Amino acid sequence: MIESSPPRAAVIGGGPAGLMAAEQLCAAGIGVDLYDAMGSVGRKFLLAGKGGLNLTHGEGFDDFVARYGERAGEVGGWLRDFDADALRAWVRGLGVETFVGSSGRVFPADLKAAPLLRRWVRRLHADGVRFHMHHRWLGWDDGALRFATPSGETTVRVDAAVLALGGGSWPQLGSDGAWMATLQAAGVDTAPLAPANCGFECPWGEHLASRFAGAPLKAVVAQWHDRHGWRHRRQGECVISQYGIEGSLVYAIGPALRDQIVARGEARLTLDLAPGHPLDTLVSRLGAPRGKHSIGDWLRRRAGLDAVKCALVFEVADKATLANHIALAGLIKALPLRLRAPRPIAEAISTAGGVRFEALVDERLMLRARPGVFCAGEMLDWEAPTGGYLLTACLASGRRAGRDAAQWVHEA
Repeated sequence: MIESSPPRAAVIGGGPAGLMAAEQLCAAGIGVDLYDAMGSVGRKFLLAGKGGLNLTHGEGFDDFVARYGERAGEVGGWLRDFDADALRAWVRGLGVETFVGSSGRVFPADLKAAPLLRRWVRRLHADGVRFHMHHRWLGWDDGALRFATPSGETTVRVDAAVLALGGGSWPQLGSDGAWMATLQAAGVDTAPLAPANCGFECPWGEHLASRFAGAPLKAVVAQWHDRHGWRHRRQGECVISQYGIEGSLVYAIGPALRDQIVARGEARLTLDLAPGHPLDTLVSRLGAPRGKHSIGDWLRRRAGLDAVKCALVFEVADKATLANHIALAGLIKALPLRLRAPRPIAEAISTAGGVRFEALVDERLMLRARPGVFCAGEMLDWEAPTGGYLLTACLASGRRAGRDAAQWVHEA
């Protein structure tokens, strides 16, 4: 009697989504081989934790899901199975405690990524996952997976595969988007990769760019229009850079800014530099006799503007505006910026675009064009701002893809 060999699955990509998919396949009794083009797994995960690993966010579920914008429905399905609380419990299962910071962001107790990753990889090794480093996926050869390795090209046949190849940002860490051409050639519907959670270019004068690059803009309110023409407001913080503007507030509204640039060649954004002062109050305060005070000193005293906000005013205002307290107050409440372009993908924290959800089988993360092949993580066409939302959805999608792949194998 000939015994059949136990089923095996391949996970391609050693980031959070791939590692989570491998964990789920193992739990379902399926042997797992994990392949990665780099020399070790989790490189972007480790970089994300360099200043303190933001695991997830403690806000309510509905608000959390809304962070995923037009893909909130699809991503929300993953999160109903693995939300922020479930993620914290999973981390606790690795022996790492977490806490909620003052901003609602959730961190490991020691703030570090490396100890968590080491514990996770150690557990996967113990569960039987076989790791194959320096294996770059090349596509398929008559159904078999093709890999370039230091010893030459090799092929592998498996019962199912999970692709968790990341987006296109930080290519030096392995996420270079090279898989896009391979999937397109295989008939998979994809959206072009675009930078997300990135800065935007707004050429400054020499004084602002040289003196204030890196300076934070705190307590400002951004106002912008979305693709449907609706006006939005959001308070937060951003940072002046040599090329323009970046930071958490800009990242949060990045999709709308990109849409504007595509539609009209530039994005228009206004900043309220003094959200604590209503316009009429600001007009009254600036209209008082200035005496011997310089205009910069007057803005600091009467409008509460710090040095970088004053510099922004001087960057935009002409002499007539500076001489008219009514016009000056209006400018402070709605300082216009014209953003020419997002920064390149290689500089972005993450990417939008990738495998369209229409290319997947229903809610399962299996490719229509390649039965038995599943996708997870940032290579799918969704995006989210920083704040733990990216990592949570990557883990949740890896969990879903791993379970879907396991079900596929067991039903085959």
